[in-house]
Amino acid sequence: MIASIIAVAATLVLWSLLAEKFERWRVTAPVVVVVAGVVVGLTVRDSVGETLNTHAALRAAEITLAVLLFVDAADVRGGMFGRHPGAALRVLLVGLPLSLAFAVGVGAWLLPGVGWPLLLVIACVVVPSDFAPAQAILRDRRLPGRVRDVLNVEGGYNDGIVSPVFLFALVLAGHATSGRSAGDALGTAGPSALKAVLVGLALGALLGFCVNRAERAGFMSAQAKRLVLVAAPLLAYGCAVGVGGNGFVASFLCGFVFHAVRRTEETQREMQLIDDVGFLLGVVMWFVFGTTAVFALWGGVEWRLVLFCAAALTVVRIVPVMLSLIGSGVPVREGFLIGCLGPRGTTSIVFGLLAFNELSLDDDAVLVLTVLVVTVLGSVAVHGLGSPVTARKYRP
Repeated sequence: MIASIIAVAATLVLWSLLAEKFERWRVTAPVVVVVAGVVVGLTVRDSVGETLNTHAALRAAEITLAVLLFVDAADVRGGMFGRHPGAALRVLLVGLPLSLAFAVGVGAWLLPGVGWPLLLVIACVVVPSDFAPAQAILRDRRLPGRVRDVLNVEGGYNDGIVSPVFLFALVLAGHATSGRSAGDALGTAGPSALKAVLVGLALGALLGFCVNRAERAGFMSAQAKRLVLVAAPLLAYGCAVGVGGNGFVASFLCGFVFHAVRRTEETQREMQLIDDVGFLLGVVMWFVFGTTAVFALWGGVEWRLVLFCAAALTVVRIVPVMLSLIGSGVPVREGFLIGCLGPRGTTSIVFGLLAFNELSLDDDAVLVLTVLVVTVLGSVAVHGLGSPVTARKYRP
């Protein structure tokens, strides 16, 4: 544990000292931390599985996801659904479900013998996009503004939309080992999700209303506004778990509603502290991912699994996104760009770690973990290194 703390802290110091240089090299903090995680993982490989499969690790992953989901939902720029809401909603409400279904279908073909509940868990791990390993995409002015706007909105909401599906699939995958049906799984996951929805909506609205009133009355300092945003996802998570609901679904909805109610020009300034907290939690997850990669890949990877992960990063996303944008007025080339530029990151890592912790069969848990590692490593290579090349070659 002490060695891991030293490694994370030292890596952060190194990255901070050379941040501008790394930025020019297109090397992000997650990439640097993953390398440190791999180095540490080589020394503790035999104990990684036991460490991940603990209640403390489960709770830490849930809290991290709760904070990240809140930040994503509360920090979407240009309005609730960006400056091109029609295209963004098509990608979220049509393209995302199609991608999940496509991933399950491709998995059934390439991973024979794996039941569809587990394939749905895997789909929920590999489909959501996250820009932590490739933030430069959203700032690259060589890309059309509409592409960057849609990607920003999608990155803010897709993990929250996938979360309830992931919870249902996880419960169903566990029930499958005992012969229970999808109805049984829905009966287990449904009440938890409903409680999370009620808690998240109510808290988001209440917090947004109270902050607005307190600000108008002159009761809040600039620091207090930042601290409220740090407390909000933890409050939503704790209240939801306390009544038997799901904490990270509640946190996502709390952020979504808070963003809708707050509506202020100072949002970006107020989000600075929670953004930094989310960044630090994400860095820890990337370090854990580095150690996990050693554990998952040590015995080798079957070619079918590698092919599935390659498909998840390409056709499983590109085809549904382009289909969802038919008739939207978005040019085909821009639709293709939106489909290509969808990196996987922290959300996939946390979902994969949660699945590893919750699944009862060791083989199933290791399969999900291996898919996670191969997909995210592939995304770091494809999107982290390939996205600048794509932007440079783009001609409107």
